[in-house]
Amino acid sequence: MFKNFSWAHGVVLALGLFIAFILFMVFGFTYGQQTSELVSNDYYGDELVYQEVIDAKNNAAKLSEIPKYAELATGMKITFPATIAPENKNVKFELFRTDDANLDVKKEIKLDANNEILVPKEVISKGPYTLKIKWSHAEIPYQVDYDVLWK
Repeated sequence: MFKNFSWAHGVVLALGLFIAFILFMVFGFTYGQQTSELVSNDYYGDELVYQEVIDAKNNAAKLSEIPKYAELATGMKITFPATIAPENKNVKFELFRTDDANLDVKKEIKLDANNEILVPKEVISKGPYTLKIKWSHAEIPYQVDYDVLWK
């Protein structure tokens, strides 16, 4: 079989393999990719107010206690220590999903008598989230971020 194999056959074989490789890269990877969403539709506007987010995170880093989250069978519970609970009990939370914006959960809600919030499991899909908790205490803004893997 290799007696009649010349350099011209090698060039044709190499070219054919190269074309097959390129076609595999084009069709194989495009079908295997997940959807990719933009993180923000208004990059410039978000960038202008990002210093406020940095300040809020720095304020939260100075606290002795921060809000904690717990994964329960009924959902996700966010608990605030009594020392840093907002005066008006209003808290903004965001469950941010980087791979699908349709799965984001954004809400402003009042804390209950135990300084807690329960996010029901029905509104949370399985997968990775970034939990962003935002509140203000004595007119000082705070923000805490957690990486959450909901199962």
